[in-house]
This record gives sequence, C-alpha cells and structure tokens, in this order.
Amino acid sequence: MISISNEVREQLAPHGVLSAAVYLGNFLLVTGRTSAGEPTGIAPDICRAVAERLEVSLDLTGYETQEEVVDAAASGRCGIVLVGSDPARAQKVTFTPAYAELEASYLVPADSPIQDISQVDQPGVRIASFFKSAYDHWLQRNLKHGTLVHADSLQASNELFLSEKLDALAGLKTGLVSFSKKVPGSRVLDGQFTGIQQAIATKKSNLEAITFLSACVEEFIRSGLVTDLIRQYQVQGLAAAPLNPSLLEK
Repeated sequence: MISISNEVREQLAPHGVLSAAVYLGNFLLVTGRTSAGEPTGIAPDICRAVAERLEVSLDLTGYETQEEVVDAAASGRCGIVLVGSDPARAQKVTFTPAYAELEASYLVPADSPIQDISQVDQPGVRIASFFKSAYDHWLQRNLKHGTLVHADSLQASNELFLSEKLDALAGLKTGLVSFSKKVPGSRVLDGQFTGIQQAIATKKSNLEAITFLSACVEEFIRSGLVTDLIRQYQVQGLAAAPLNPSLLEK
C-alpha cells in the first residue's frame, strides 16, 4: 500500500480535488472524449487511478499543445500532468519514471534510397518534424548531419513532407503507418530512433509528491494496469515501460 502524507495531498490536491492535464494531440494515449467533453483513453485513466489513490475527485483538462500541458504543472495550475518526458521539459517540471513508451521512426517516399534508420542522419537529408514534440526534442539533441524542417503541428509536418518533397518524415510509428496508407509506395523504416517515454510530471517544488507519484507508476506497471489499459483501448505501437532496474529486486 502506498503511503500518502498530508504534504502529498496538500501539494497535489489542496482543496480535495486533483487537477490534472493531458495532451490531446497524442492519439495513442487520448483516444476520445465523453459526451461532456472530458478526454478518454490511457492517459486520462492513469490520472483517475492517481486520484483514486489520493481518495479525491479529479478535474481533468485536455490541452492542444504539449507546452500548455507542461506549463500547467510548472505553474501549479495542475497537480499532475501526463506528457512525454524530456530533458528540456525537465528544466520546468519533475518527471516520474516512465509508465509507457512509444516507438518513434521515419517514413520515407517510394523512390528513397534510404533503407535503414542509420542512413537518415546524413548530410543533405531533410527531415520533416513536428516542432517541440518529444521526438523532435530528441532529434534536435542527437542529429549530427541531417537537417530538420519544422512544422507547427503533426498534420502540418505530414503536409510539409509531401509539399516540399522531403527525404524523411519523423513521427510516432503508429501514426506513420496510418499516414503511409495515403502515400503510395512510402515505407516506414524498421526499428526506432528513440522510445518516447510517457510519464507523470508535477511542479518542481512538490518533493514529497514526486516520491508518491513514482511509487504509483511502479504499482501501475507491476500490477499490469498499464498493459491492461493498452489492451482495453487496442493501442498499437505502445508498451508498458520497463521498471527501473533499481526496483526489480523489491
């Protein structure tokens, strides 16, 4: 049983309500809305599970951009938010270990000589990418030779790839597979250039709360909750994150 101190409740739900936010653009983790407009899917259900353990009600908000989600936690407007964890975002908020991982890869056009992910990061290769997405943050840090061509939304990056006849399109593998059906002859490269870790984040000063939230994530993975939710919502290209090695012997 996870212990819950008064400090944790004060930090996350000071008025008996856990305010939480999710990113609506992640179609793997937020798959719909209720008739009242509340987000549904894996991420919203993880928020509900945290609220249940705190024994408080949940006030759930969906945001159109990941920056809004991160800012909601950084400002303390929300007790928790669920978003892709990344070092750039970790400058504003504190993340738990990941509860799930998403595969990120590339789509290449029909006539592309590129056969392998390792061939993308080459001089002259232009890559369409959704600016400031979790995978884009990774590419900005790790690409050495290829050139990123940024768009301000996922749909815009898809359109940019086509209109500018770019060499590759970066994205989550599930989305790339779906988009490839609209682009005759295009191919999604095998493997992944990174696994995008999805985690819970909270305000940096919430030191007691982050310990509690990290314990929640461990429980959600160990109990099979994350895997069960992935199966329930029939999501492809997503898996429960591996437990932190230091926790495996506990």
